[in-house]
Amino acid sequence: MDSYNCETTKAQQEYIEKEHFHKKKVAICRVMLLVLLLAVWELCAKLGIINDFIFSSPSRVLLCFRTMVQDGSIFAHIGITLVETLVSFGLVVVMGILLAVVLWASRSVSEILEPYLVMLNSLPKSALAPILIVWMGNNVRTIIVAAVSVAVFGSVLTLHNGFSTMDPDKIKLIYSLGGGRKDVLFKVLLPGSVPLIVSNMKVNIGLCLVGVIIGEFLAAQRGLGYLIIYGSQVFKRGNEMI
Repeated sequence: MDSYNCETTKAQQEYIEKEHFHKKKVAICRVMLLVLLLAVWELCAKLGIINDFIFSSPSRVLLCFRTMVQDGSIFAHIGITLVETLVSFGLVVVMGILLAVVLWASRSVSEILEPYLVMLNSLPKSALAPILIVWMGNNVRTIIVAAVSVAVFGSVLTLHNGFSTMDPDKIKLIYSLGGGRKDVLFKVLLPGSVPLIVSNMKVNIGLCLVGVIIGEFLAAQRGLGYLIIYGSQVFKRGNEMI
């Protein structure tokens, strides 16, 4: 019995060491790939293979970033974009869960609204931004609404599909013990959907950032989106204005 336990422990240690080695190898390869891509980019710009006026180079990007860090302007733009992203992300999470629960609670509402949600989710959100500016004006609220529109419809559909596929046996058990839909919601549906909700949140934070950037392209005087458009318009390279 002791020899069996020793063999098991040894096998577990070998497996853990193998997994650690694999993770280190992946991390090192990721860093090496990034360094290689930056080196190739820099080399191509130096040798004239690519037009450094259009494509810039890592060294010029670093010089520009250092200049903006020194004058503090980059932190203001990052802060604005970060706040707008977090606000829109919070709204998407709350609205996504609430609307998904409403669709789960009412089959009729779900069947009526589902085609519209699919259509709204498939719309190009960059095309909605100019319309939102006309409706709501050139302000932060427009940017947040644009960001929410990028993520909320897909979030509702994903969560609703997850709620609809919840284990029916657990739901039947709640009903057989005298529980109602409220008990199913708070004791089975939401707790059982935590992994799905967390996974959906990971996707939504990126989508909200994209939506904020899209909104700042058109309706901002500060933020990373505004900075990108401004830089492209004046052809900013390093610490110079071309």
